[in-house]
Amino acid sequence: MRTTVTAHLPRSLTLAILASAVLLAGCASNKAQESTNYDFGPAAPLQQAAGAAPASMPAVVVMDATGLAALENERMYYRLNYADALQARTYANSRWAGNPLQMITQRFKARLAQSGMKVLSATDASTGVPLLRVEVDDFVHAFPSVDRSEGQLTLRASLFNDHRLLDQRTFTRSTPATSNDAPGGARALAASLDAVASDILAWLATVDTRKR
Repeated sequence: MRTTVTAHLPRSLTLAILASAVLLAGCASNKAQESTNYDFGPAAPLQQAAGAAPASMPAVVVMDATGLAALENERMYYRLNYADALQARTYANSRWAGNPLQMITQRFKARLAQSGMKVLSATDASTGVPLLRVEVDDFVHAFPSVDRSEGQLTLRASLFNDHRLLDQRTFTRSTPATSNDAPGGARALAASLDAVASDILAWLATVDTRKR
């Protein structure tokens, strides 16, 4: 018969040892469940094809991006389109560093500012300055097949001036992920976001902001 070490110890000391073991096990479990946080990384220089700020639009008011309620928390979503495209799943131990909608807003502001455009917030709005609204319809790490995934982004951008709609356009980008996991999904979504930012810059250059 096997005899444990605690069998020869006083009951009070045995209880203390067991309590310490439980506490250490709990700490190890909590450490194992800690989440890894992801953001979009530093904004790389704009591609030359994206061009500079539109000459007809030296400044723009960028409103906070809006979207699905699922994007109002830090969860990272993925979708197995090959199995069940209607089910949105979340990575257990991987999260965004902040609210994705707020992160998207900040990224767009950074990209527009990089182009040379003056970027204003809603509190800075003044008459005659165009206002950009963005509504995010899809922002997910999607798996078209078991061994292939991509960062999918779909959003609707609307440009207003003095409450008058100047133009509206839907932008969609899908960037292949370098790995089929949370890090790969985060990188692919960041790339899709930067690509859409360039698309929006090119679009803004075509919009006629003159009053009619």
